Amino acid sequence: MIDPKLINKKYIRFRKNLTRFRKRVYNTTRWTLRANWVMLNTLRKKECYFGPFTGEFGHLLGHNLPFISYLYSKGVKVYFCGMEIHKPFFVDDKGNSLVASYVSIRDFFDQSLPNCNTADGPEDINTITSDFIAKAKKSGIPYWDNSEFDYYFDFFRWWTLRHKFLKTFDLWKVYRTKRLNSVVIFPRKLNPTMRPDVQLANNGEQWDYHHVARIASEFFDKVYVIGHPAFSDVSFDSFDNVEVNITNDNARILELCSNSRLIVSQHSGSVYLGEYTDCPVLVIYKGGREIGNMDSTLLFKDGLGKRYDFSYAFGYDEIANFFNAMSNEKVRN
Repeated sequence: MIDPKLINKKYIRFRKNLTRFRKRVYNTTRWTLRANWVMLNTLRKKECYFGPFTGEFGHLLGHNLPFISYLYSKGVKVYFCGMEIHKPFFVDDKGNSLVASYVSIRDFFDQSLPNCNTADGPEDINTITSDFIAKAKKSGIPYWDNSEFDYYFDFFRWWTLRHKFLKTFDLWKVYRTKRLNSVVIFPRKLNPTMRPDVQLANNGEQWDYHHVARIASEFFDKVYVIGHPAFSDVSFDSFDNVEVNITNDNARILELCSNSRLIVSQHSGSVYLGEYTDCPVLVIYKGGREIGNMDSTLLFKDGLGKRYDFSYAFGYDEIANFFNAMSNEKVRN
């Protein structure tokens, strides 16, 4: 005889799953109607507000910037609010601004780290963003507000990918000064705003970046260890042919990536830089060989372009072997 309690548990589980399914269908329907309506009006009126964007680097390069670039390619005037440090990315391949106006927000990541598409800003930042939001809502102009986490993360990113509302400009045409036999290393550190277990699965354990740079120094004429101070794990100074340049100057970062032969990074937003700067990317992962959420990253990366496939290394020996193989290739002009 079947235990009635077991039947009851299965029924409760079924009802919960049904409720989740109905909620997902409801949200997807209303979000689709919302996005399609805003898109229709944006393309019809040829102008829109977008932002404020205070999110992570990967969400800038993988989703927000390519969508704005797409709107720009369609002749849309975008009134944008975002981080001042991100401004070097907002140009086309001739150096022209992608947006009609840019309300700048100072770099406050030393005070508050971003999570996904937003960050909790200090009072002076909140004043700027609140004024922008109020102006956008009163304007009567289409307004892309991606501050709602579920809408942005579960729907908007995939909606832009599915409909190919993405464009990537060749920023290397703006920032490259010369081709060098050099490598760029992003020494990523853990983000305390993320759950440790998720971060460990997605990004892996921490590397000894001094050791990684030392290995690279044997195969390249120049090694650049670069990245934003709030997101970089560096406890050493420049040495030999290794230059440590921890900075929030993204114009400099774009120049170094565009000039170099290789970008080395853990699974983070930096891996998208290759498509913008015409530079291959080596993804390094410590702690197994299964990189969490990599399938999604690959889908979004392909949405940006297919200039290069990612390469992977899962230990110091594999990193050295990859560098050695690359050192036998000619430097591209």
